[in-house]
Amino acid sequence: MAEKAKIAVFISGTGTNMAALLYASRLPGSTFEIVLVASNKGDAGGLKLAELEGISTFVHSHKGHSRESHDAAMEDAVHKADADYIVLAGYMRILSDEFVTRWLGRLINIHPSLLPKYKGLDTHARAIEAGDSHGGASVHLVVPELDAGEVLAQVKVRIAPDETSDTLAEKVKLAEHQLYPRAVSDYVSRGNDPAYLFGRVRALALALPETHERESHGSPGFRVGSEKSGKYFAYFSDRHHGSEHIALLVKTSGMDELMDLVEAQPEAYYKPAFYGASGWVGVILNRSEVDWESVSEWLTRSWRSVAPARLTKLQDAADMF
Repeated sequence: MAEKAKIAVFISGTGTNMAALLYASRLPGSTFEIVLVASNKGDAGGLKLAELEGISTFVHSHKGHSRESHDAAMEDAVHKADADYIVLAGYMRILSDEFVTRWLGRLINIHPSLLPKYKGLDTHARAIEAGDSHGGASVHLVVPELDAGEVLAQVKVRIAPDETSDTLAEKVKLAEHQLYPRAVSDYVSRGNDPAYLFGRVRALALALPETHERESHGSPGFRVGSEKSGKYFAYFSDRHHGSEHIALLVKTSGMDELMDLVEAQPEAYYKPAFYGASGWVGVILNRSEVDWESVSEWLTRSWRSVAPARLTKLQDAADMF
């Protein structure tokens, strides 16, 4: 079974979404565990629940501190808890751009509207005033721009003819409790999802000039050149030949480089069965903190090793701009 992702939850109040996440994390098959509940308010009700359930807590008041110094204290607690992700659950502080940038891709929030509609406050009243048929909630990644990160999941809640902002808020809160644990679970487990990993590899491979996809020996493969005479420069391997790895297979300069990579970084590279004998290396994808820029570089390098000279010259010219 894959190791569970470790999550720190930031709250400022009762922590009902934190509670939904906590109890979901204890169901069979959960992909995450909560290792810290942190707050800017010592009287936040969610802290008592977390303590009762044996979760480590941390409090640091924002009063009398700059935004940056307060963020630094919260972040230090996250690092000490060894958390992989931060999930905001009713955390009523705007995080500094520097903090958000350091946690890009690992910082998640839930917002009470169907984004991109109604960023910011008073979302329910604005939806009712606009005559919308539905309100709802969106789970999204946090970026420096307010409520502008990638939307991971949404749930719609129908607006009744006599709806008020208070009654809609109550319904949306119930929907949030269902949505948030599932969206967080799906997101933090994507690194072990073959479909997600293949989608990323496929997009990078097919972005290279004159490439196409073709299956080979049961694995998706990528070739450069014509359909008839193209040459393979990469394969996607989903635990093939008894391997535990989901990996990208690419060409190295030969066995010396292959073995050097495997010996120096066994957590990132392995010698694949069948392909390894020809100097192909497996770049392991089902692991934490995959460097996708490095994956892209490997694809480009492998593509160059078999692409016609006219294409590599065109690529060289493009890389100059």
